[in-house]
Amino acid sequence: MFDLVRPDTLAPALPSLYAPDVASRRRTVEFFTAHIRNANTRKAYAQAGADFSRWCGRHRIVDVRSVEPVHVAAYIEQLSLAPQTVKQRLAALRALFDWLVVGQVLPVNPAASVRGPRHSVKVGKTPVLSAQEVRDLIAAIETDTVIGLRDRAIIGVMVYTFARVGAVTRMQLEDVYVQRRRLWVRLHEKGGKLHDMPCHHNLEDWLHDYIDGADLAGVTGILFRSAKGPTATLSDRPMSQADVYRMVGRRANAAGIETLIGCHSFRATGITEYLRNGGKLEIAQQMANHESARTTGLYDRRGDQVKLDEVERIAI
Repeated sequence: MFDLVRPDTLAPALPSLYAPDVASRRRTVEFFTAHIRNANTRKAYAQAGADFSRWCGRHRIVDVRSVEPVHVAAYIEQLSLAPQTVKQRLAALRALFDWLVVGQVLPVNPAASVRGPRHSVKVGKTPVLSAQEVRDLIAAIETDTVIGLRDRAIIGVMVYTFARVGAVTRMQLEDVYVQRRRLWVRLHEKGGKLHDMPCHHNLEDWLHDYIDGADLAGVTGILFRSAKGPTATLSDRPMSQADVYRMVGRRANAAGIETLIGCHSFRATGITEYLRNGGKLEIAQQMANHESARTTGLYDRRGDQVKLDEVERIAI
């Protein structure tokens, strides 16, 4: 795994590791530290660069300036990964080599002309729940503990605002505010974008219950806090995405839900139920803070119900 703070650990992302080329190494470090701001993107791109570097080392390509389109194509061809992962690897190499071209380390981008595998997705694969399953899950959460109130509020934010788990874990107490006599939440989305959403009346109640139950009214700092100690009192630290994922799994098991859901399932479920009840795709796009309506459409799983109804017509 990479230490994305220390520059020397970023050098293996390029074949220049094997050549005494200070300029290309420095330019590579700048790509990961100054150019890419999202931690998840940085981690994925660093993994792609390091894997390509190892491949180059096995084939005795020791200088980044020696990399040609045929080398990138051969590397992509031998990857035994899902098509979307291969396309991500290629995108990472293209972006990295583009950065080196701009920095005058390379004359041309050797990955620019390489084509990735065809991959067209019309329906997302994120597992979704029915509205009744969400109600069952919520009903199974105890509300006589601050942890239960917290977990119910977290799930509520993901369902009713279509929020990504990363945006939820970054929320501050001041991101819950009143406007036009309604409670609103401010989500810190990818790329540093802020996205404000009004609360559904259920979510409004659940947030009030959690903030009051945790004695957080009038306090500043992180909203959804991790628990510590045998009495499960809240700490001052934020929950991590892994914490929320484990919490979702525990709550689903307690509610008897057999579908293998994750945090993103609530985003897909919320969008699907919104559209099922007459919502418009372009409005769902705005609510989900998607750049494209096509991306929002991947979360629309109304067709699953049609398939379930129609398969029962096979009278054998």
